[in-house]
Amino acid sequence: MQVLFVILAALAGTMVPLQAGINASLRGFFPHPIYAAITNFLVGFTILGIAALTMQASPPSLQAISKVPWWCWIGGSMGACLVLSGIFLAHRLGAGTFLACVILGQLTASVICDHYGLVGFPVHHVSLQRVLGLGLLAGGVVLIRTS
Repeated sequence: MQVLFVILAALAGTMVPLQAGINASLRGFFPHPIYAAITNFLVGFTILGIAALTMQASPPSLQAISKVPWWCWIGGSMGACLVLSGIFLAHRLGAGTFLACVILGQLTASVICDHYGLVGFPVHHVSLQRVLGLGLLAGGVVLIRTS
């Protein structure tokens, strides 16, 4: 089952460069790039709404919503920043460089989250192997950018 999860995560990852390129292309059809991001989220919201209706998912109660920690509400803003960065940077940097930078940022933040047990992750302390892995990723960004 674990292998299936890894495959599904990798398949989900294939959508990131496609999304960035599609959104960057979409920006050329609107008077301002922000409308490409709004379109991205409206389409996503619509699909999620249809999925919720199809799955007959009950909305959370106001009591449950009131117990959510403040930091759980900012995830959407981070998604918006990623989409906007793709709209502004993907075509300028190219898919390879843009995604290499995104992945380096994701994994650096992941190592920090693991080390300190941030946002609900279990603690996995920084090790020499993890630091070396980040260094190799940074080297990969340089190689992809300069090729």
